[in-house]
Amino acid sequence: MTEMTYRPLGDSGLRVSTVGIGCNAFGTRIGGDRVQEIVDAAIEAGITLFDTADTYGRGESETLLGEALNNRRDDVVVATKFGMDMHGANGPDWGARGSRRYIRRAVEASLRRLGTDWIDLYQLHTPDPATPMEETLAALTELVTEGKVRYIGSSNLAGWQVVDADWTARTSGYAPFVSAQNKYSLLDREAEDELVPACEMVGVGILPFFPLEYGLLTGKYRRDQAPPEGSRLALDSQAQRLAGADWDEIERLEAYAEQRGLTMLQVAIGGLAAQPAVASVIAGVTSSDQVRSNAAAGLWEPTAEDLAEL
Repeated sequence: MTEMTYRPLGDSGLRVSTVGIGCNAFGTRIGGDRVQEIVDAAIEAGITLFDTADTYGRGESETLLGEALNNRRDDVVVATKFGMDMHGANGPDWGARGSRRYIRRAVEASLRRLGTDWIDLYQLHTPDPATPMEETLAALTELVTEGKVRYIGSSNLAGWQVVDADWTARTSGYAPFVSAQNKYSLLDREAEDELVPACEMVGVGILPFFPLEYGLLTGKYRRDQAPPEGSRLALDSQAQRLAGADWDEIERLEAYAEQRGLTMLQVAIGGLAAQPAVASVIAGVTSSDQVRSNAAAGLWEPTAEDLAEL
């Protein structure tokens, strides 16, 4: 297989590319020209899902993504998030960032930065204990009805919260969450304890973030070896990730890849994409080469035997 594949996001009619682009580095680690190269390379590779958030670069990620897409907006799926602390950029929120009042301010700000009339997937970035889920869903449903948002999703909710939100939506006549974006990788499979079965039960698609574990699953790092110069984990601030890595597990995955003539990247992305309820694997990138490598890695489709051993 040489072309990108596409899947439905949960039980919804929204289809997304098996590999997505995480835009968290836009506006923080990379600027306009690099962002343009990444977006161009992604679209050329068949990637349609671009995931950002209003907090990434305090809105700069959304702005750069909107500018890079330009007249290709209709050809992609733009996902963004609200609900984390914007430090006053959306006005005072008093800690209730899932409220109707705040959602209205946040969505208008994101639409302006993205330079678009609609958001394909609008996600609650983190649970808001100050606001009832019913109010959050009601406000988001209003946006869907108005056409400012096409679909809604969640991020960082526990399995029980995903189920509770689905029950609230369906019993109250609100639009349900179609996606759950949570930390999930072949090195950190905690999501499989409760989140995955919860999403399977209610028809919610999973969008794993940090699937490469900050680069530990790319194959570029080795036990007791200095990280490659210029790599992310070569930074002093990231030293603890190398020191605390589960090298036994990483090396088992490397052996698994070698037995099949695969790269670690193929196993990390393709293997995760094949897990139950996973719709698209979102990996952050800082170069067009990474885009192409990730897109190619997502084309590996493990057999039933491969999955059983994995």
